[in-house]
Amino acid sequence: MTWTIAPEPFDSPVAAALWRAYYTEVSDRWYLRFEGRRTGPEELEREIAARTGMELGPPGGQLLVAWYDGEPAGSAGVRLLEPATAELTRVFVYEGMRGKGGAALLVAAAEDAARSLGAERMILDTRTDLVEARALYARLGYTETGPHNDDRYAEHWFRKDLVEGLN
Repeated sequence: MTWTIAPEPFDSPVAAALWRAYYTEVSDRWYLRFEGRRTGPEELEREIAARTGMELGPPGGQLLVAWYDGEPAGSAGVRLLEPATAELTRVFVYEGMRGKGGAALLVAAAEDAARSLGAERMILDTRTDLVEARALYARLGYTETGPHNDDRYAEHWFRKDLVEGLN
């Protein structure tokens, strides 16, 4: 069983399926945490439609898809926020594929993509309830920092230098 990581158009059917699975999971976890319910169908469709992922396309972004034995299994996106800073977003692995090393490979590929876009550092945000994500980022050398945005869903912010010698 092997992993491969490859760029994918943000608007492809594979990308759309991964985005729907990602958004469904993180949305349901948020609503269960704060309102004791899952995401309503109308809410889900509205939010999926509102976030096309266009920022993950060239020239300032890239969507990567992880394939496990030829089947799409996960994704990660990178977008330049400014010339030296990229944001890591939409890191996701299907539940049945977790624990097989795919997330770390996706993040490493995203870091390479960010470097190729000229970034010297990667930033990201996540939530308290996404404990698996926070543990992954810490394990991969990301340092928790102060807020870099005011996203209502962001509760933890991380940074990693992609070029040695940066402060």
